[in-house]
Amino acid sequence: MLKPYIGVTANRLIETNSNTRIAVNSAYLQAVLLAGGTPVAIPYPLSAQQLSDLYDQLDGVLFTGGVEDIDPALYGYPMHPSITEIDRERDQLEITLIKRLAAEGKPFLGICRGIEIINVALGGTLYTDIEEQRPGSIPHSYPYDPPLNSLVHTIKTEPSSILSKILGDEEVWVNSFHHQGIRDVAPMLKATAHSSDGLVEGLELPGHPFGLAVQWHPEEFTDQEPMLNLFRALVNSSSRSK
Repeated sequence: MLKPYIGVTANRLIETNSNTRIAVNSAYLQAVLLAGGTPVAIPYPLSAQQLSDLYDQLDGVLFTGGVEDIDPALYGYPMHPSITEIDRERDQLEITLIKRLAAEGKPFLGICRGIEIINVALGGTLYTDIEEQRPGSIPHSYPYDPPLNSLVHTIKTEPSSILSKILGDEEVWVNSFHHQGIRDVAPMLKATAHSSDGLVEGLELPGHPFGLAVQWHPEEFTDQEPMLNLFRALVNSSSRSK
């Protein structure tokens, strides 16, 4: 059996000399490899036809994190002073992919920014700044510095959820690097994990072969079976027989 091709979304880095890099953190690629898949970085910008042609070659898609916040205009909210970076081309490419993946039943997994863009693409909204808009929330925005596998708070999953079955426990410790989060869950999605303050930490697309997203970064501790199992679940759902 051929190893499934897993598309991995990238981010755009503009360096001080104006050179532009389209990059993917190696932890995402390594997680897919460890899970038995073949990672394929998704560059941009792409024309609609180029994106469609690439999509047809993929068996599943991993939506990664990134420093870029999602354009709040996409979910009807104004800009917030804490939003320092937006990449509208990345937003549009990912939204196009998510809508097609949801409609056609092709597997996908979202991580951090990934859960946020999935929610927005399917009609949900975000807190543009958790600390300001959710008084009493626990800290969620930790510095993105080593060690990235520091476990800082727990999340609790719904007992009957796919996420709970994959992780093998209803409560697990996670890392956390986000200042935004899920406000209104998209009508198509179901919240299946929350932190102790009630913030959504996991989403699933009911009736879909594999549509799942988490707010933390499991790629940073794939030495732990429950976290590696998230990527195995994506790869196994994307298995190809041809």
